[in-house]
Amino acid sequence: MKTLSDFPRVPLGILPTPLYKLPNVSRVLGKNIWVKRDDMTGVALGGNKVRKLEFLLADAMKVGAELVMTTGGGQSNHAMLTAACALRLGLEPLLVLKKRGVWKRRGNQVLNHLMGVDVRFMDTDSYDDIYAEMDRIGTSSGKRYYKIPCGGSVPLGCLGYVACMKEVLEQATALGVRFDRIVCATGSGGTDAGTALGARLFLPGARVTGVEVDTDPFDIIVPELMRGAAELLELNLEIKNEDAELTPMWGEGYAIPSKEGNDAVRFMARNEGIILDPVYTGKAFAGLLKLNAEGAFDGEENILFIHTGGAGGLFAPDWEKE
Repeated sequence: MKTLSDFPRVPLGILPTPLYKLPNVSRVLGKNIWVKRDDMTGVALGGNKVRKLEFLLADAMKVGAELVMTTGGGQSNHAMLTAACALRLGLEPLLVLKKRGVWKRRGNQVLNHLMGVDVRFMDTDSYDDIYAEMDRIGTSSGKRYYKIPCGGSVPLGCLGYVACMKEVLEQATALGVRFDRIVCATGSGGTDAGTALGARLFLPGARVTGVEVDTDPFDIIVPELMRGAAELLELNLEIKNEDAELTPMWGEGYAIPSKEGNDAVRFMARNEGIILDPVYTGKAFAGLLKLNAEGAFDGEENILFIHTGGAGGLFAPDWEKE
């Protein structure tokens, strides 16, 4: 069996991120609601991808990459953070993004512009087309290049959230708290998979619920990523598809703000001064609120919400329509 320290990892995040109880939200809901502030990882506007990139960019450096490429939608938090982290390490970032949603200079595209990142858009719905274009760009550049898939959601990236659960264990122990439920956004599957696997290793008894903000088959994707990460760690664990506990909250579709999600953004802002976003964390917290309304939580349970960031996306949609 391997440990997390057996894998190359470059320090990027300001860790550990804060973990604390939400007093006003807990009072209003009549439950014990806690938050893990992974919106405060310390690079650009913060976010969960920094934990994945500590492993992925260490691997890129190990193979001698000069050019790092990744992809996502026009407002991809992952792509923006990949660029920011690559620049910190002296690597050249290049983003090949889908020309979908809000892709002009708003939200995360403002940040990419400020960082001077080479951003190219493709009018396609196929990531296969995008990965082929990355290979074309990388080959023609003459540089050694490294491709990071959408969201960094590969087994190696999942180790970032296995490590996060070890961090949560240390913080919970210091606080004298045991977490019964962990809720996070599921947008490409890697954070959910790493959290679920990490909980099995470090927080036994804690149920992990992924709130789906996209319509991909996460009942297959998340367990497959869990199995891949477990294989990297040489763990003898049986992971079944039904081990992925999921609840849908995508509304009209990925990256399309929903009433429930936007209401959750306001609820958190007005009660705790914590800012969620309309694509990921707003919908994820709306899922937590929905589960609570349905009686999914016991009054004595401690429920931990993973705030995965996404602040840049808050400034992409037109809030005048609200």
